[in-house]
Amino acid sequence: MTKIYHFIGIKGSGMSALALMLHQMGHKVQGSDVDKYYFTQRGLEQAGIKILPFDAKNIQADYEIIAGNAFRPDNNVEIAYANEHGISYKRYHEFLGSFMRDFVSFGVAGAHGKTSTTGILSHVLSNITDTSYLIGDGTGRGSAGAKYFVFESDEYERHFMPYHPEYSIITNIDFDHPDYFTSLEDVFNAFNDYAKQITKGLFIYGEDEQLRRITSEAPIYYYGFEKENDFVAHDLLRSTTGSTFKVSYRGQELGEFHIPTFGRHNIMNATAVIGLLYVSGFDLNLVREHLKTFAGVKRRFTEKVVNGTIIIDDFAHHPTEIIATLDAARQKYPSKEIVAIFQPHTFTRTIALLDEFADALNQADAVYLAQIYGSAREVDHGDVKVEDLAEKIVKRVQVVSVDNVSPLLDHDNAVYVFMGAGDIQTYEYSFERLLSNLTSNVQ
Repeated sequence: MTKIYHFIGIKGSGMSALALMLHQMGHKVQGSDVDKYYFTQRGLEQAGIKILPFDAKNIQADYEIIAGNAFRPDNNVEIAYANEHGISYKRYHEFLGSFMRDFVSFGVAGAHGKTSTTGILSHVLSNITDTSYLIGDGTGRGSAGAKYFVFESDEYERHFMPYHPEYSIITNIDFDHPDYFTSLEDVFNAFNDYAKQITKGLFIYGEDEQLRRITSEAPIYYYGFEKENDFVAHDLLRSTTGSTFKVSYRGQELGEFHIPTFGRHNIMNATAVIGLLYVSGFDLNLVREHLKTFAGVKRRFTEKVVNGTIIIDDFAHHPTEIIATLDAARQKYPSKEIVAIFQPHTFTRTIALLDEFADALNQADAVYLAQIYGSAREVDHGDVKVEDLAEKIVKRVQVVSVDNVSPLLDHDNAVYVFMGAGDIQTYEYSFERLLSNLTSNVQ
């Protein structure tokens, strides 16, 4: 009898990617979730994967059950039923830890840039050789015959501790997830523990002072812009079509590379991938060729044009990510006004990083703020409101509601950058409808 994989919370970005990957490897996959639309479900529907409403009847003892980390006995009937009847299940990261042992695995960890870097590595490597991968934007590819496996390695609640990949990139360390981590040192300790599990090569952004403290049994290779790194990106040319740069390895020139994405952070992400694939023995000419065709990942600087207006959708929900996204927008659209529409994600993060959020958003020409998107994990919302953030922003700023985004129309020759990890897309869709209605009214 064919084993059935049942995913509790299948619309989660990691969960949907894993479900797609197992489906493509020939396994029978189904899952359950809330009725609310989430951007990951499109791929599941296209693959013909059944999505059920949460119900205790979905749980069968002979299923291989994988449970999303947000779901517990007190908030999910399926978890409660499994616990009550002694039916075993694994959390996403527990399943992944055992699954990856069958491959040569490449992890991508870091406070920021994990998804984009995993996307670059997955794109390049899967074009060179048969590769399975999991990207945090809900994209997964599975191949029963693949030797290599690329995956995103998430630090939240130390979920990456079951992972023992041969190689890993760590993009940076930053204080985030204040609902779990107590301090920057706590974050560092988690990454340092993870680093000790890498077996063949660790690729670290060398200009991060926290990362310079990391120790590992595996050889450590540093990458960055400064000459003291092992892999150095230099001779940068940033244009409206992407970024061109050269890379050297310990004084040896590896040649010129081009990636059709924007922002200095994406040059670093690409340099990490170049370094990893060079050390693990892949042909750099093939790496160079496939970097040129990287089209990006979902919700990371995703662009569309509505009624002649450029709209960018991005997952940025931390000050460091906001700065990187706005830098990318300025690179691609140097002559346009950059308008940021931002939804703070979680009250704990907003309180902890209020000044940093204001400094980051001041990189835009105008700022619109949505109400704070709270997490189900947050019992106490604390004493913070989105107006507290607005008061600290020196650029033109206004709080808007999802029912009235018309103030956004007060700009000519602008690019609109919607950023957040909650439901910022509902504000984006409201703006798109507004723009479409303007067209129909004119006609």
